[in-house]
Amino acid sequence: MNSVTEHYEAVAANYQQQYDKSTLYTSKKYKANYIRLQILLNSFVNNGSKRVIEVGVGEGTPLAALGRSGLEVWGFDISPKMVELSKQKLKDIGQNEEHIFVGDIQDPISYIHAVKDGSFDSLMAMGVMPHIKSDTFVLNNMATLIKPGGSVFIEFRNKLFSLFTFNRYTYEFILDDLLQHVSPELKSAFGNELQKIVNMNAPEYRALADQGAPGYDAILSRFHNPFEVQELFEKNGFQNIKFHWYHYHPIPPVFEALNPSLYRHEALELEHESSGWRGMFLCSAFVVEAQRA
Repeated sequence: MNSVTEHYEAVAANYQQQYDKSTLYTSKKYKANYIRLQILLNSFVNNGSKRVIEVGVGEGTPLAALGRSGLEVWGFDISPKMVELSKQKLKDIGQNEEHIFVGDIQDPISYIHAVKDGSFDSLMAMGVMPHIKSDTFVLNNMATLIKPGGSVFIEFRNKLFSLFTFNRYTYEFILDDLLQHVSPELKSAFGNELQKIVNMNAPEYRALADQGAPGYDAILSRFHNPFEVQELFEKNGFQNIKFHWYHYHPIPPVFEALNPSLYRHEALELEHESSGWRGMFLCSAFVVEAQRA
């Protein structure tokens, strides 16, 4: 079992809490996945999909929501525990639980049987790309699962958010990305000064998950630059590319303690912020909606 699978096996039992609307304002952990689900449901209603497959089904809440709306749903996940939970959700809504299985988007042999009756109208992949080694390989694999003209909805962690965090992410992004080609001597001198300004102890490093499994920061969990993601989709045969920003932060997260309840309220208000460009910096994640050419 690889470390990514081990992590999700350990957190499977409590994963559905991320979609619990009743604790939007009170839970310690922000319910970003609930906001993301709203985006997905609105998009699928508008694009006329009939047959959908999810890469990385998790415990099945998003797929079950689509199934209840009348879509035929399929999906797979690298975690057997997540698959079992998702199967039960499909069974509960009267859909075919055998449409859910253990599979890995990095291994086409593990999922190719799902397309024997024809490709899908749409595909979604939430929380998958941070754990992927080759973006191009996986994006091409995803494209084979949908029809020409079909839609994908793929989530990424936003690297540009690091400019707003005022923590170690800011330090790492500026030195490793923005100043990549600056001389080591100058970068080192500036880095020493930058450490005095940002909070290098935040966010807390998540080394362990439940049951002693590797935590989210101890597994491959990449950020993606939205400018590079736009180019990635264009180069791999996708068109009509849209960005849906979510998980807004009203002020840098290291200052949340100034007024936690107001911080949460303002974050949720911003989830419907319509300018687009602010999300590029205020949001820690985004979903790309695109069509296969």
